[in-house]
Amino acid sequence: MKQGYQTWVFANRPSIIAAGTVVGPREAKGPLAKDFDYYYEDLLCGETSFEKAERKLLEEACKIAVEKTNLKKADIQFFLSGDLLNQIISSSFVGKALGTPYLGLFGACSTSMEGLALAALIIDTKNGDNILCSTASHYAAVEKQFRYPTEYGIQKPQTAQWTVTGAGAVILSQQGDGPKVTAATIGRVIDMGLKDPLNLGAAMAPAAGDTISAHFRDLGISHHEYDLIATGDLGKIGRELSLELLKENNVEIPDEKYIDCGLLIYHPEQPMLFSGASGCGCCAVVTYGHILNRIKKGELKKVLVIATGALLSPLSFQQQESIPCIAHAVTIEA
Repeated sequence: MKQGYQTWVFANRPSIIAAGTVVGPREAKGPLAKDFDYYYEDLLCGETSFEKAERKLLEEACKIAVEKTNLKKADIQFFLSGDLLNQIISSSFVGKALGTPYLGLFGACSTSMEGLALAALIIDTKNGDNILCSTASHYAAVEKQFRYPTEYGIQKPQTAQWTVTGAGAVILSQQGDGPKVTAATIGRVIDMGLKDPLNLGAAMAPAAGDTISAHFRDLGISHHEYDLIATGDLGKIGRELSLELLKENNVEIPDEKYIDCGLLIYHPEQPMLFSGASGCGCCAVVTYGHILNRIKKGELKKVLVIATGALLSPLSFQQQESIPCIAHAVTIEA
């Protein structure tokens, strides 16, 4: 099953039998609005804090995914989830509500594909029949924790990205007619010494390039194998840098085939777009909403999704540490 240095190939081809996506008001006004299951009209989502709002997004996404199946609560063996808040509290509280055996993950914005890869591994080795995996982020909660209070209204540079308010969940199963998860490349931690938390696209680009190169090398393939290659949330600057780095490693990907979820979710004319979108919810809602829908419609047959994550924390930033980054890649096929 393991191929090359860091890639798994899933012979039993676990199926994505259901997905749930929930977003906030800004995302609901973007070009992918019709691909999401539900949206809230305000950032508080009817709650008393932004942190509770993020938890509600995650709960709703999981609920929607489960309701799309004939499964009962007892039919789901494991719940894999993570988020950006300290000690992944949104995921832990949702895990408490579900009462399902829980594995908490932290891969920052790479969490969606980390969870999907691990769920596929559990399914493929027949250690579980149905697994729920999810992640979420919330613009205001993340701003408060990692940057400045939202009331401060700090001016941001064009390298900054807007954290997606949204949650995505999928159920992976031994059987089903949905899209198949057929391979995953587990990323390495890459740190190029960057320290600017308002330029995470540049910090994460080397990790994306490293994982894509490893995926092609381990499987002995090229971009020709895929209809679409999508990074998670590099934004405009990070995407351009990753293409340059790939070329330096003799990996060529046509510009029209290489997209970034952070550049898809908002209209260019939406205010304060900066370099694009980011956050755990970015790759999750675009992949589990837009990309899965395109696969189901027959527009795409084989896709490689590379979720990127900046593994910084408020503590490491305060101690003036650099930003270690990671990227995990998952192959999804019709």
